[in-house]
Amino acid sequence: MRLVTFEVRHNTSGGLPIGSVACGRLEGDVVVPLGADLQALLTEAARTEVGGRDSLAAGFAESAGSVALPLEAVCLLAPILTPGKIVCIGLNYRDHAAETGVSVPEEPVLFAKFANSVIGPGAPIMVPRVARRVDYEAELGVVIGRQARRVGPEEALGCVAGYICANDVSARDLQPKSGQWTRGKAVDTFLPTGPWLVTADEIPDPQTLGIRCMVNGEVLQDSNTAEMVFGVAHLVSFISQTMTLEPGDLVVTGTPAGVGFAREPKRWLEPGDTVTVEIEGVGRLTNRIERE
Repeated sequence: MRLVTFEVRHNTSGGLPIGSVACGRLEGDVVVPLGADLQALLTEAARTEVGGRDSLAAGFAESAGSVALPLEAVCLLAPILTPGKIVCIGLNYRDHAAETGVSVPEEPVLFAKFANSVIGPGAPIMVPRVARRVDYEAELGVVIGRQARRVGPEEALGCVAGYICANDVSARDLQPKSGQWTRGKAVDTFLPTGPWLVTADEIPDPQTLGIRCMVNGEVLQDSNTAEMVFGVAHLVSFISQTMTLEPGDLVVTGTPAGVGFAREPKRWLEPGDTVTVEIEGVGRLTNRIERE
């Protein structure tokens, strides 16, 4: 099942006024509204024991009284508009570690982004005036669906609501300056996500997915989530040992080889570039680069 967050842009017969934001179930070229906020629905589903990788889709399958909206009448937004936590993983693909000349880490490397970075499909990635070397990073995003606190790897996937495409856009000239990565990573608009959340029942094994990034149609990253050093179950378990993951939180699981700073010559994103992240079974996310 594909779950979306959307804004109504044109008059419809669905009873939702222009400008209203809601979440829904995507069925072909129509959206069936489910409620006002996907994160709130995930929280409620978990509270009532509807959440979980097998039952979440069944819990959202019923929408009595909802009137389907044509897809052309809405604008898709980031599936989770304001995640409470965004936990990102560095150096989590063997091929990416090799291209950067560093050893594979012994345990996951964690850093944070924040809700200010989140944008949806089609929204512009706005490069600030202080950044010049801007890079793409295709990543599998994991949306938490049930509270995870000190869970084991064998329990971890049961806490996952679903998966999204993500682009961990990075300002490489700012990233290393302060000894940690926040300034070059947690930039406004530097985390495109979407275009929808695919419920976890449709992705029984998140470690078998092809993942690619294209810039202006040119394939620059082409790998598979099997290349992850630490898989989704390990990551969710590891993070949950020290911080409680809540419904709607995001775990952004790292990028494969082919990033711009590791290329010769370097491949920085420029205004007018179109960046697409494509993940097998999950979707295709496209955004355009603009400069302030």
